[in-house]
Amino acid sequence: MLKTSGLLAASLLAVAVATPAAYAQDKEITFINCGDELTEGYAESFAEWEAANPGFKIVPEIVGWGQCQDKVTTLAAAGTPVAMAYVGSRALKQFADNDLIVEVPMTEEEKASYYNYVPDTVTFDGTQWGVPVAFSTKAFYWNKDLFTAAGLDPETPPKTWEEKIAFAKQITEKTDAAGYGLVAKTFDNTMHQFLHWVYTNNGSVIDAEGNITLNSPQVLAALEAIKAIVPYSEEGPTAYEQNEVRAIWLDGGVAMIEASPGAANLATEAGMNWGVADLPRGPDAQGPGTLLITDALAIFKGTGVEEQAISLAKFLTDGERQFAAEMAQGLTPLRPLQPQTEEMVAAKPYWKPFLDGIEFGGPEPLFADYIGLQNVMIELVQSVVTGAAEPAAALEKAAGELEQYK
Repeated sequence: MLKTSGLLAASLLAVAVATPAAYAQDKEITFINCGDELTEGYAESFAEWEAANPGFKIVPEIVGWGQCQDKVTTLAAAGTPVAMAYVGSRALKQFADNDLIVEVPMTEEEKASYYNYVPDTVTFDGTQWGVPVAFSTKAFYWNKDLFTAAGLDPETPPKTWEEKIAFAKQITEKTDAAGYGLVAKTFDNTMHQFLHWVYTNNGSVIDAEGNITLNSPQVLAALEAIKAIVPYSEEGPTAYEQNEVRAIWLDGGVAMIEASPGAANLATEAGMNWGVADLPRGPDAQGPGTLLITDALAIFKGTGVEEQAISLAKFLTDGERQFAAEMAQGLTPLRPLQPQTEEMVAAKPYWKPFLDGIEFGGPEPLFADYIGLQNVMIELVQSVVTGAAEPAAALEKAAGELEQYK
């Protein structure tokens, strides 16, 4: 018994002495990755970052798109945040106003590495609140066979709103298809599609100082153009969001839509005779435009690993590493990385208009209450599309309502 006790005591002493080195725990950097699987390339990048940062372990969790944002928000509000999360950049202002995330300032060199306006999608109050991780732009698609059937040149898309409305009218009157796919469902991309009209006429919703700029001649012209194209759009636009409109286009039911690069692959697979070009421009346009939407990596407060999480976010989104992830997901590049973007356009020329629109595009507006913004903008569009309100009155009402959501 004494011998056994002595051995036990010696073993316990050995364990106690060994514990600090042999059983030390790495600090965890928890990360919520939205989607059905870990972003391609991230596993290898995690291992590379961990090797350069001993003592820290990245713990990713995959959460579906439908639940991702809600889970991130719930955890942060409960005081149990993840260290880093993939979020829509639109949510950053609300997180910051509630003191849930930390600033992630960019140097002038870092800002300059991105395409025009990309840093603005994560910026307010003069600083950045996340690291851009995914980028979306839109371009104009048309069905060449429907153009031919309507007596239009199939190789010449409309370059202006005026031409787009005229082409939509001619197609509607001379074929069995609608001229244009109008998005007006109670859904977030109704606001997004409306902003394409705003940003192709040098309009805006809110300026850098937080002033509401929605009620302007440029935005009024956009609403009036939408009203003019309603008769030549699919029946009942308030029933359709952008993916549903795209499906009608793929089926030959409408001739013209605005869509992301993914529509090119779908149209090819469907055997459609299609084209893609810059978005048609309004009368005050300075050049090709588009809505610039980004998602971002947000760094949450109170985890004790904020500094390391910022390092990881910038590592994941750096240069060629970010470009490889974008190409795997079919996303618009965040940076004009050369020669990669040149090679991309040379291999797939349809990418060109998605890059051309960036120069005069505009960011998704950052509001403290994004849902409030979204609801006002959807109501604005729907009221004009259904004829419930005239554009000028609808715009004045919406601009006043937005003040409470800044």
